[in-house]
Amino acid sequence: MRVSVVICLHTIDRFDDFVEAADSVFAQTHDDVELVTVSDGSDAVCDAIREQFGDRDDVVTVCNEENQGLAVSRNRGSEAATGDIIAFMDDDAIADERWVEELVSVYDARDVPAVGGRMTARWVADKPRFLPAEFYWLIGVTPPRFGPENDASRGGEVRNTYGGNMSFRRDVLEEFGGFSPEMGGRKGDKNIQGEETELCARMEQEYGHGMYYNPDARVAHKIFDYRTDPLWLLDRAFWQGYSIRGMETLVPASSGTESDFLADLLFESVPDRLKSLLAGPSLAVVLQLCLLFVLTGAVGVGYLYGALRY
Repeated sequence: MRVSVVICLHTIDRFDDFVEAADSVFAQTHDDVELVTVSDGSDAVCDAIREQFGDRDDVVTVCNEENQGLAVSRNRGSEAATGDIIAFMDDDAIADERWVEELVSVYDARDVPAVGGRMTARWVADKPRFLPAEFYWLIGVTPPRFGPENDASRGGEVRNTYGGNMSFRRDVLEEFGGFSPEMGGRKGDKNIQGEETELCARMEQEYGHGMYYNPDARVAHKIFDYRTDPLWLLDRAFWQGYSIRGMETLVPASSGTESDFLADLLFESVPDRLKSLLAGPSLAVVLQLCLLFVLTGAVGVGYLYGALRY
């Protein structure tokens, strides 16, 4: 089974990390892997990719003439790919050597349209004491309470995994027309998110089931300093709320996962931290408890802003 891995890059500043991501694809234990690289509107990136990988016959390069955003770039990469399975990684991530093998093992064993895996953290910056694990999804990392029975170590059906570690059967992507440009993806300085969630919501609505989550299919996401900045986290939480409202406009029945997350936050996470404080005061627990409410509020404000805009 041939697997095409699509990685998109917009700025030359990330090229060294992009090369490390590509090298992790070349190191896969699965024996039929193709890398599809997409330069999103940067001549410098396009030239650098061709110089770095031009002599490899397992690399396909696509160059957008202008910045189109992640959704369009992923679609263009998918169209250029030749694999039976199309997988997606971020340009600042590193795949475990068994990542593709683990994805393929699910396709071989199950009749599923899509398979995703677990995003782990590679802390380039110091791990912040104030960031609650429930909000690790803001930094592109799978939180502990994820998936079947709110346990990220368990495999099973979910609506979707995170965009830096997901894959689809080729015919499924073609049937649904790929990622919706209406959700934007990350384009320029905008932090709009949700193109992969919206696609998987449509898929779940059509097929009656979503993506299969395999926690053993691991990709590490580099966490740089800027991703631990409280202001950056607030901005990202705001745009996440905005994106959720946009996704509901396109797929009205898509918000169940977010509702479950909010209920778990209020009735599980908050009480657990209050118990921890009663058992033994801790500055880290106090900070995380406060940020739980602040980040939830930022998501809510973004959602309301999205309701006004949409």
